[in-house]
Amino acid sequence: MTAEATINRSYSLPKEQIPPTVVEEISDDERAELIQKIKDQLEQQNAVIVAHYYTEPDLQILADGTGGYVSDSLDMARFGYQSDAQTLLVCGVKFMGETAKILNPEKRILMPDLNANCSLDLGCPGDEFSAFCDAHPDHTVVVYANTSAAVKARADWMVTSGSAVDVIKHLTAEGKKIIWAPDKYLGDYVQKQTGADMLIWQGACIVHQEFKGKELAALREHHPDAKVLVHPESPGSVIEQADLVSSTTGIIKAVTEMDAKEFIVATDTGIFHKMKQAAPDKILIEAPTAGKSATCISCAHCPWMAMNSLRKLSHVLETGDNEIFVESDIAQRAKNSIQRLLDFTVNKPTSKLAGDA
Repeated sequence: MTAEATINRSYSLPKEQIPPTVVEEISDDERAELIQKIKDQLEQQNAVIVAHYYTEPDLQILADGTGGYVSDSLDMARFGYQSDAQTLLVCGVKFMGETAKILNPEKRILMPDLNANCSLDLGCPGDEFSAFCDAHPDHTVVVYANTSAAVKARADWMVTSGSAVDVIKHLTAEGKKIIWAPDKYLGDYVQKQTGADMLIWQGACIVHQEFKGKELAALREHHPDAKVLVHPESPGSVIEQADLVSSTTGIIKAVTEMDAKEFIVATDTGIFHKMKQAAPDKILIEAPTAGKSATCISCAHCPWMAMNSLRKLSHVLETGDNEIFVESDIAQRAKNSIQRLLDFTVNKPTSKLAGDA
């Protein structure tokens, strides 16, 4: 396959590569026992839990209650860098553990399950992506946080969903042409917002690509006063109906800041825990993944995020299994792309994404 053809190839994963979404069932007695055991282990090992918004509520509650942190992927790594803990328990998917290790090379990074991956990461193989970049040397390479350390190492910039528009506007103002990877929907959204000259890798998130525009329109008819909150990894037919297009952090803030009683939410349902904490009086409705065109391979919850559990967390604290390592050369080059974003945002708050109220 030529590099030119690569950009036109779809990188959606075949179903056989996608694990079933299995949320661990656990009794109240075992839950209480495991939580106390994990708390003791965290204290003994000078360790903290850093969890993503999409993980199960048990893990988010435990992180919040033990001096850890629950946030989006980059903020998780930033917290780890600022923490005095020597061990970080990263509850999320593999690229998050890698990013934490890149920014905290002296710390031990453990994950409940090293098989917890990401369709965007898997859909952007490092060797194929590097070959494509080599074929377009006049382009600045910008990659989303949801990529492997190897892909970040090949990039000039790493961005998040909340910073992507600002960074691409900045690079466009400098006359740069852009290679964007891996999410095609987020790439399309950013291109429309900025007018940038972009080559867009054709990857997709198996959760967000399942939201359905036609079915969302029908749901809105039944909830005419509801505000629609959409993550920009979603298809254009969903984004165009949004009252807010934003990152996970922005969506959580919106439920407290926007003047509405009901919200239709198009992102992973793991976020509902923090949204309900922030606004217990609001009504949250899942955006539809069902309909004539639906496959429901994710049903709005990431199967890899669901691999994180209390049992696995306790196990890795006991054994030291599932430690994350990143080769030093890759880590240094990947850190350069991450550091550009950190430096860019230090004195420049990211602007609101289109649709913010």
